[in-house]
Order: sequence, then C-alpha cells, then structure tokens
Amino acid sequence: MGRPFASFVFGIASHKVADAMRNAARMAIPTEDLPDGPDDRPGPEEMAVAYIEAERARALLARLPIHQRELLVLRVLSGMTAEETGHELGMSAGAVRVAQHRALARLRAIAVEESIA
Repeated sequence: MGRPFASFVFGIASHKVADAMRNAARMAIPTEDLPDGPDDRPGPEEMAVAYIEAERARALLARLPIHQRELLVLRVLSGMTAEETGHELGMSAGAVRVAQHRALARLRAIAVEESIA
C-alpha cells in the first residue's frame, strides 16, 4: 500500500491508547466517594445565624443574677429535671420550677428592653 508496516502498527496503537485515555477519563470519579443523598448539614449562612443567636443568648444570660443564670443553664441547656436541679442547687423541685419561671420572665423582659433600645 505504499506505507511501511511499522507506521501502520504505530497508528493503530496510538488510536488504541487515545481510546483508553478517553475511557479512563470518563471513569475518573470513583462511585464510593459520591454521597448517597444531598448534604443536609447547615450551610455557611445558617452557621453564621446560629453563632449570632448563641452570642445574643450568652449576652442575655450574662445580665441575669448568677443564681438565675445557673438555674437556667442546668434546666434548659443541660436538660436536667427539676428534681436533679433542685438536688444540685439545694432547692426543692417546686422551688426550682418557680425560680425557673421567674428567671425566664426576667430574661424575656431584658430581651424586650434591648430590642426597644
């Protein structure tokens, strides 16, 4: 045919290598690394809002008297029962509930006062 046989073989080989490279590029993403579903974790905006809200809550708690702050931290943040909190603070469960109500009312009043100012 007028061409050397070696050129013919190298041409076929180069086309096979190009085909193999194209196939490898298509299969480059390992399927075990792909997530099964959408990412439900909070995004940057949600994390920023949560941080701002937590800072505001800390600032409001800091304005409460120490005994009310401690009571709210134990009851609300730690999730202790009234009995457990009472045992920790040396109060009865009923006294804890009353003090918690008063502390939350005071916290609410401070928050309203700040939002007006």
